[in-house]
Amino acid sequence: AEGSAEGEAAVPAVRLFSRDGVAVAEEVPNAAAWQDGAVLHIGDARYRVERNPPALTELRLPRSLLAGFPVCPKVSAEFAAPQHCLFRWFREQRPAGGGDAAGEAWVETAAAERVFTPSNALVGLRLKLRCTPGDGEQRYGPAREVESSGPVEAGPGACTFDARHLYTKKVCGHGSVRAVSYNILADTYAQTEFSRTVLYPYCAPYALEIDYRQNLLKKELAGYSADLICLQEVDKSVFVDSLAPALDAFGLEGLFRIKEKQHEGLATFYRRDKFSLLSQHDITFSEALLSEPLHKELCEQLAKYPVVQEKVLQRSSVLQVSVLQSTTDPPRKLCVANTHLYWHPKGGNIRLIQIAVAMSHIKHVACDLYPNIPVIFCGDFNSTPSSGTYSFISSGGIAEDHEDWVSNGEEEGCSMSLSHPFKLLSACGEPAYTNYVGGFHGCLDYIFIDKNALEVEQVIPLPSHEEITTHQALPSVSHPSDHIALICDLKWK
Repeated sequence: AEGSAEGEAAVPAVRLFSRDGVAVAEEVPNAAAWQDGAVLHIGDARYRVERNPPALTELRLPRSLLAGFPVCPKVSAEFAAPQHCLFRWFREQRPAGGGDAAGEAWVETAAAERVFTPSNALVGLRLKLRCTPGDGEQRYGPAREVESSGPVEAGPGACTFDARHLYTKKVCGHGSVRAVSYNILADTYAQTEFSRTVLYPYCAPYALEIDYRQNLLKKELAGYSADLICLQEVDKSVFVDSLAPALDAFGLEGLFRIKEKQHEGLATFYRRDKFSLLSQHDITFSEALLSEPLHKELCEQLAKYPVVQEKVLQRSSVLQVSVLQSTTDPPRKLCVANTHLYWHPKGGNIRLIQIAVAMSHIKHVACDLYPNIPVIFCGDFNSTPSSGTYSFISSGGIAEDHEDWVSNGEEEGCSMSLSHPFKLLSACGEPAYTNYVGGFHGCLDYIFIDKNALEVEQVIPLPSHEEITTHQALPSVSHPSDHIALICDLKWK
């Protein structure tokens, strides 16, 4: 009889009340009924409704940790943002007996920021991060923890960029723009047998590894306090897992454009509190040349030279173009272009075609779509100051008899005269070199600016020749790429 008595116990009353205590009518649809802060009553029990609570979907630490270099976790969340999350950093407890086997005990550090820079005292110890997702409205979700896979290792000591950071401690004022252009050496090219034995035999193999170089790169780029950063040779995984999360923590928003058929491409970062993105106008040179009416005349000219045409169309080089608007002075807009031209020493004529397409495209954006907006054109142009490409960009034209049209011999030559309407100036001048490897050094990288609208406030000096050659050439344990970053402060005229 006891069993039947239990079966007849009253079914508890179920009611839903809105956050201000009003009972929600049964006919209200679910989407409207279940609001944040509502309370569900089931008999005497009370359940508070949380709608879309903040939640972490990914929390990762870099594989390599160096003392003195910022550790930037990769944080992905739903209904939360990294800048509103709470961070608590822990270090491993050193064993009392001074032995090697650290136990599973953790000691909290004083750090509560998203980015943590381990001191030399932490060398040999692993780190742990506890992150609580937040949405900026005082709502927090369940915390997650992640431990580093290995211990903090000793850093390399002085790096080539340390002295440059003395000039870039602060972000420049609102009337100025600090621009950086840097080919960061793709892992795709750094880790080949050819690179290790032929291109960079002087570089310690561990210093060519991507995890090691990423530590240096993140510290270098963060320390420039830049408003615009244009990077070339960016591996997709490096952008997604490393650079974008790290630079995001330093206030920069990133845009990535992959090269077709390759695993690397271009990245443009801009400072969020200075600029917002209006539009993007990226192209692949070969595709644009064939499909856009803008380049019809150039395409017809090129068709007369099938050998050169074939080479141009085989290349996967891209042009990244972003139109930015000032957040403090909205009429001020900027057209920021970024590229990496064909690399071959004898490919001067190929580069001329690529740059002709680039200039026509930039003209379309900065003259037709957004009339008269200033242009900043960064990149690795693979062209020295004596080249046709450099001459074309800075003078506005090139004659059909320029020697670069036959850079790979007469039979693989072509010939045409080209022009563009811009008045562009190399903001950092013509340094002796921006690329320094065992078998070559020369100036290949530039930040071209619209001299009608912008002027150079200061150029951050390049590292000294002594610093560059300390370990023979680049890259090295103290410099993460075979190129050198160009940095300048620009201001509106």
